[in-house]
Amino acid sequence: MTPFDFGIVSYFLVASSILGLVRVVIGPTTADRLVGINLVAAQVLALIVIAAVDQKNWAYLDVALVYDIFGFIGILAVARFFGKREEKQ
Repeated sequence: MTPFDFGIVSYFLVASSILGLVRVVIGPTTADRLVGINLVAAQVLALIVIAAVDQKNWAYLDVALVYDIFGFIGILAVARFFGKREEKQ
């Protein structure tokens, strides 16, 4: 891939992240917001991996792995919190 291709892919990932953030802000239900957060986390992870490949700096892959683990734990925590909150109502 050429640097131009990496730029195009990065722009598409940023655009889809913005759409995910719109879903997080506007989303009428908690499930919509969780899906939006998960989408944004996946897009940021993809951007980190693309930056690692583009710059040939493999330390970014370690950062991406830790980011993905924390993102997964965060999504579980938020889902559990909202799940308990909806049970009480």
